[in-house]
Amino acid sequence: MGLSLGAGQAMAQASAAVSGNPSATDYSVVGTGWLGRTLGLKDEWGIKLGGLWLADTNLVAAGGTVPGGWTKNQALFLGLHVDAGKLAGWQGAAFGVQFLQFDGGETNRQAGSVAGYNSIVGQPPYDRTELLDAWYLQEMKKDVLSMRIGRVIPSYDFGNVLRPVALADVNQNIPAISGLLWTPVFVNASMIGAMMGYYNPANGVTVTFTPVKSFYSNIGFYDGNRARGVQTGLAPPMFNGYWFNIGEIGVNYLLGEGEHPGQFAIGLWRQTGMLSARHVTENGTGGFYLFGSQRVTYGVNPSVSASSVSIFYQFGANASQLNQNLFRRQNELMLQAYYQAHLFAATFLQPTVTYIPTPGASPSTPGALTGTLRVTPLF
Repeated sequence: MGLSLGAGQAMAQASAAVSGNPSATDYSVVGTGWLGRTLGLKDEWGIKLGGLWLADTNLVAAGGTVPGGWTKNQALFLGLHVDAGKLAGWQGAAFGVQFLQFDGGETNRQAGSVAGYNSIVGQPPYDRTELLDAWYLQEMKKDVLSMRIGRVIPSYDFGNVLRPVALADVNQNIPAISGLLWTPVFVNASMIGAMMGYYNPANGVTVTFTPVKSFYSNIGFYDGNRARGVQTGLAPPMFNGYWFNIGEIGVNYLLGEGEHPGQFAIGLWRQTGMLSARHVTENGTGGFYLFGSQRVTYGVNPSVSASSVSIFYQFGANASQLNQNLFRRQNELMLQAYYQAHLFAATFLQPTVTYIPTPGASPSTPGALTGTLRVTPLF
């Protein structure tokens, strides 16, 4: 569970809270689009170009597997979005492509964290240049039914507790539920290792059905080789009998006299194929999850526009992770606190402290206390 304090201004105004993870952004242009506008691209053309840079320094202050260990990470994203309706009159069509350059270290391993207290770092290799996504979207019925085909990031469409809450009254919008840095806040911990996202995207099809503005359903069918250890961000599509299938339904609503926005969703997933880890094999796996968020009060600080308090929660279960066949420690608890400061324009600075009393790497690994300092410029 989590608690978030933030201002409710739109991200484009560069003064709102931003998510601590790149997978929390949507499929519109990454960043603010400043880069494209500076190069002369106009919004009416339907072409947007933008980017995002994440850079942080991490210290294991005590405990973990490498006490006193230092690591540095940086991830540069460049994204291009084309609205084919505005550009060429192709109604309901859009195209997107995004590139990633990542250079990092064994940040989570030094702390002994299995789930990952710093979500910018996944599995090795820790230096990679890759095509993060490349997709074609077609609306079959405007604002009701659409299909996205290609290389995508499913952790935005599925299990995304950080999904922004957008309402007709823009002053009520919640641009980012939280700026927490840990991995489980953007991909449910019960799907880590199987679910694709940053920086291992999926290749497949996503179908979205929104018959009314307050309800949606998503279905996805993807190349599922991520679950058998393939780094899909560095590999071409492989359709060889390993499939990751997932479905989710969700609702948005307003609660109470203050009409506080909230959302709730539930999903099911199934991974096919023979899986193995540490000489343990399993023929497919699956699970379920749920999540939600709710603004509980608004205008808590009269001097801060749209100041509010929101809560979020998530739960998931499967039969495969941190079990006694693979891990001697069957749980991992993490506590994290951060302060996100808006420096200037669309640049943010975030110091974060994390305490992991039970690192999942081993029962003999002492509790880890870590510090992270991250800078996030959007452009």
